[in-house]
Amino acid sequence: MAFSQRLELRQTQALVMTPQLQQAIKMLQLSNLELTNFVDAEIQQNPLLERREWNGEETVTAPAPTNGAETPTTAALPEGLAADLIPDAAEHWQAASGVEGDGSFDLAEEAQPWRGRNGSPSDEGRSAIELAATRPRSLREHVLEQIGTDFSDRADQLIALHLLDQLDENGYLGGALEAVAELLGCALPRVEAVLMRLQQFDPPGVFARNLPECLALQLRDRNRLDPAMQALLDNLPLLAARNIPALLRICRVDAEDMAQMIAEIKSLDPRPGLAFDPPLAQPVVPDILMRAQADGGWVVELNAETLPRVLVNNKYHAKISRVARSKAERDYLSERLQAANWLVKSLHQRATTILKVAAEIVRQQDAFFRHGVQALRPLILRDIAEAIGMHESTVSRVTSNKYIATPRGLYELKYFFTSSIPAASGGDAHSAEAVRHMIRNLIDNEPPGATLSDERIVELLQREGIDIARRTVAKYREAMRIPSSVQRRREKLLLI
Repeated sequence: MAFSQRLELRQTQALVMTPQLQQAIKMLQLSNLELTNFVDAEIQQNPLLERREWNGEETVTAPAPTNGAETPTTAALPEGLAADLIPDAAEHWQAASGVEGDGSFDLAEEAQPWRGRNGSPSDEGRSAIELAATRPRSLREHVLEQIGTDFSDRADQLIALHLLDQLDENGYLGGALEAVAELLGCALPRVEAVLMRLQQFDPPGVFARNLPECLALQLRDRNRLDPAMQALLDNLPLLAARNIPALLRICRVDAEDMAQMIAEIKSLDPRPGLAFDPPLAQPVVPDILMRAQADGGWVVELNAETLPRVLVNNKYHAKISRVARSKAERDYLSERLQAANWLVKSLHQRATTILKVAAEIVRQQDAFFRHGVQALRPLILRDIAEAIGMHESTVSRVTSNKYIATPRGLYELKYFFTSSIPAASGGDAHSAEAVRHMIRNLIDNEPPGATLSDERIVELLQREGIDIARRTVAKYREAMRIPSSVQRRREKLLLI
């Protein structure tokens, strides 16, 4: 068999995931906080990137059509944001904006100076005494003050301080008493005696070792810890399971007394320490802002305060390029410039995509914003993707960890995507979220002397034109943490 060599020229097309494309896809699904951290990291490693102060003039707006519009919304973008859609974006933006000298190209500008929680200026410049006077006292400081007042013996004070070190944020004692006695070289009964005195401190329930003991300390402070109540605390799992008949037998009380005891339990604080050191709630900052127009439509715009405010300093690049001597230095500058331009372009593309998806969601869920959750229509990713000409995966990334501030409240974009439940008469389908809302309303408004079973709820929903199965009603009810009709009936009998 003879072999021959020859040259052939072939042309093929292939989709290659370049590092730049991977970066753009990653940025698309980041939240505003994650994106800020990502951009900060890029600025630190790229000398051509920097920030710029925000003058509050640039806005990114997309007016959503009024009810009944058929065409998808298109975003009306400022020149700075649309620069990625034209060649030589940096030069075009610089010429349009009239900026001279620095060759800058920015997406938005720096955030305004930080202001306090209530809109007041920041605490910069305030004295340490003023800050200490306004700062709430912590649980440790509160207990430490009581230890210094109530304990005169130095050894007991030392034991109390070691027990204080084992106190968690909820006010519970985490360590074992034996370990404290061994560490300090004292008898265990003395440590237990100190603990008993600490358990009388404010707030009631502090230094408890478990939930029943915490509740018992609070009841003892109210002079309500009798044998029947102690028996109830010893059987809290039965109370959680709402096994009232078993509790009646164990506590040896009637239904009226049991109802009062359970009401007393509900009034207690299972985490007394959080009253002094509440967990810090991370506020959700909306990515998109929505407001109503006078003509009945909606205006959808990006929150300028969440946009990364970066620019490419072309003037600095030109300056250091003139002094670059070796090929390695020139290659490095070229690579940094390309990375900086690509980052800004990716930020532009991310902003336009988020705005386009949000505007289409507002258009398709117009009834929800006008009438409430009962008017929420079924919606899937494919509906939005087909309307704006994008892939479903892109819409999925855009709606992840993105929030929109609407006249009805703050919602994640994922909230507006719900499955459909068919109509009984073959009409328009109903949103699963709207059906859950109807089930909750039916249960909240059920007759005082009766409860609605899942079968009865199915009948009532079918009268409203919703074709739903009993197991679906049970699944939705359990997801909303609503007890069954039998458990609700027991609670009503006990006046809970």
